[in-house]
Amino acid sequence: MNEQPNGAAILTLLTPDEMGAADHAAIDGGIAGIELMENAGLAVADRAGELCPFAGRVIVLAGPGNNGGDGFVAARLLARRGYRVRLALLGSRARLAGDAAIAASRWEGEVEPLHSGIVLSADLIIDALFGAGLARPLEGDVAALVEAVNACGVPVLAVDLPSGIDGRTGETKGAAIRAAASVTFFRRKPGHLLLPGREHCGRLALADIEIPDDALGSLEIRLHANEPPLWRETLRWPEPSGHKYSRGHAVVVSGPAHQTGAARLAARAALRIGAGLVSVAATPEAMPELAAHLTAVMIKPAADAAELASLLSDARLNAVLIGPGAGISEETRRKVLACLESKAAVILDADAISSFAGKAELLFGAARARSAPVFLTPHAGEFSRLFPDLSPDADKVAKARAAAERAGAIVVLKGADTVIAAPDGWASINENGSPWLATAGTGDVLAGMVTGLAAQRVPAFEAASAAVWMHAEAARRFGPGLISEDLADLLPPVLGGLQP
Repeated sequence: MNEQPNGAAILTLLTPDEMGAADHAAIDGGIAGIELMENAGLAVADRAGELCPFAGRVIVLAGPGNNGGDGFVAARLLARRGYRVRLALLGSRARLAGDAAIAASRWEGEVEPLHSGIVLSADLIIDALFGAGLARPLEGDVAALVEAVNACGVPVLAVDLPSGIDGRTGETKGAAIRAAASVTFFRRKPGHLLLPGREHCGRLALADIEIPDDALGSLEIRLHANEPPLWRETLRWPEPSGHKYSRGHAVVVSGPAHQTGAARLAARAALRIGAGLVSVAATPEAMPELAAHLTAVMIKPAADAAELASLLSDARLNAVLIGPGAGISEETRRKVLACLESKAAVILDADAISSFAGKAELLFGAARARSAPVFLTPHAGEFSRLFPDLSPDADKVAKARAAAERAGAIVVLKGADTVIAAPDGWASINENGSPWLATAGTGDVLAGMVTGLAAQRVPAFEAASAAVWMHAEAARRFGPGLISEDLADLLPPVLGGLQP
């Protein structure tokens, strides 16, 4: 759970380089760097006081850069408040430079040498070693120190980001601190939300250290945390003069008779999230099975790709989903291409993605040639089949952005830290994912939710981001015992909480 100053939804995420640029802009604007460091150290000391409310024993592990400078400030302030503070520095005090050297000069206590054998007997450890700007993996004695900290049983408060976590990707660089809590400044980093970084951060607090918002200046920040303020204003709500036809008509393409369940899950989700009408397009063999289970969802015949194309020639059918339960086959590829020849928004999930393994350019060419939006909703395995050259890259945001640009589509790269990316570089990271979603069929429900929002003409990037957040929020509210059939019926209270 994140804490933000004054409850503000500060959604912009900054890479370490972008955060550095904001720091420099604030300093160029007249705010002294040491003032920013003092404010950061104060925020750390205040958070330490919340974690350790009695004047207990605190060890500050200070690194050789500005993160260590924040630690020196926090140590001084905590000592003044009556805490018994030990400060251990990695490297030589004489080699500290700039604001970190100033902060160190104001510390009147002893400075211990920091090594892996240091005694870690304390009530709280403050990790002020490296923060988000770590440039290389932790190795040798420093890695051994990190492992000793993780094994000692003392809670850790991380300054900016747990040492060993890449602020850009969330990946571990060698060893990494596992913190009980972290405090960062001005804006969060991608590494706070992406896994495994999120798990290493513990409870995250975002502190205002008086960097002005205009310090972002000319930076074109296109990465945000996926929370309702990012897309709530784009949602379509029923109007008094509206009717079902004004809320869009979604189509879900069913699999064969023995695989209709996925399409039914998706269709119900599309209807529940607000599409005015929902139809399932099916082969004659599958129609009796569908009719036995569906009530408000209509069933329309589409025996093959040609019949599907004919069905979608009706412009009132303005969003179509194919993939759940479709089967990996040449026929599925033909149906996907038929969907892409229509004027409807097209959502491709599961088998619709995997059917283009080794034939990705055929799919991408058709997607890029159209004006209506295309959505790809792969999990990691499906993503690797379509983008095998991108899969080894550890940077999930970079992978999703590259895939979106290549495919000309909105890419929803699913997982516990789902990333949504658009071809123009806009991206969001979802952080409210629930482990209870790890059960069969929940991805089909998500695809149906995207389809339902697309049918209502919610802008594409916002539709995907909103669906991902609502999907996770519904699961979070239900908790243990969740199965995919539950999700659609959990949407009304989630929607109710978003309604203006």
